[in-house]
Amino acid sequence: MANSSSITHFLLLPFPGTRQLQLLHFCLFLAIYLAALLGNGLIITTIAWDHHLHTPMYFFLLNLALFDLGAISTTVPKSMDNSLRDIRDISYTGCVLEFFFFIFLMSAEYFLLSTMSYDRYIAICRPLHYETLLGSSVCLHLAAAAWAMGFLTALLHTANTFSLPLCQGNVVDQFFCEIPQILKLSCSTSYLRELWVIVLSACLFFVCFVLIVVSYVQIFRAVLRIPSQQGRHKAFATCLPHLAVVSLFISTGFFAYLKPSSFSSPSLDLGVSVLYSVVPPAVNPLIYSLRNQELKAALSKWITGCFQKQ
Repeated sequence: MANSSSITHFLLLPFPGTRQLQLLHFCLFLAIYLAALLGNGLIITTIAWDHHLHTPMYFFLLNLALFDLGAISTTVPKSMDNSLRDIRDISYTGCVLEFFFFIFLMSAEYFLLSTMSYDRYIAICRPLHYETLLGSSVCLHLAAAAWAMGFLTALLHTANTFSLPLCQGNVVDQFFCEIPQILKLSCSTSYLRELWVIVLSACLFFVCFVLIVVSYVQIFRAVLRIPSQQGRHKAFATCLPHLAVVSLFISTGFFAYLKPSSFSSPSLDLGVSVLYSVVPPAVNPLIYSLRNQELKAALSKWITGCFQKQ
């Protein structure tokens, strides 16, 4: 029986199979990681470069890209390194940091997505008051609130989880350090203390979920009242990317943490964790760029300008 004070490292879940399959996992994760770096990096650079995109919607999108870059950089590089070197260990400090930053960035992203739904609600339902209700100082405060709430959530979970006595060894049944898997290592009754923190976080996340739903109910009611088809199409074009990102984020995250224990298995947990932690950061830039003509035009202009300078 191990004790948390004596644990110096954890053993992460290795991707099963032969050496060739491990290298295939490395290549697959590398491709996804490079796609996330490229997509989010282009969004950040384009929005920062083009002053026409210095609006609340793109300011929040820039923050979303930062969260996505940070989240995928927290877990994927270590997993790739383990697969390449055919090892599975992570230091105790490394596990704590990975645990903290992943919760920090994913929680902050969820709070930011709630803010972005409010931004779309104001833009469509109250367009005449958009600049008044979402001025630069308001946007800064809303973004700062998302960062702060994510930080406090991560700090609370990390301090509470790693203060528990870990009596069930050091084997983490996941490719990164996450809450459910660390709790499985705690003593039989000590994990109940962390459950109260999880319930508190779940209540807060539920409030944000309700705000998102209410915002989009009002948005769709307003859009359907627009007389022209072109106006409805333009309004939907600004909302559907955000709604797609929210749906992907919430559905995969909720299933990962709220699925019945009877559905749990190492392979299923692994697949679901990849879906909610690895896929969204790589897919979000694609979702936003497909239907956003302003962003595509600005990106094309920026790339053209870079080639002309050369």
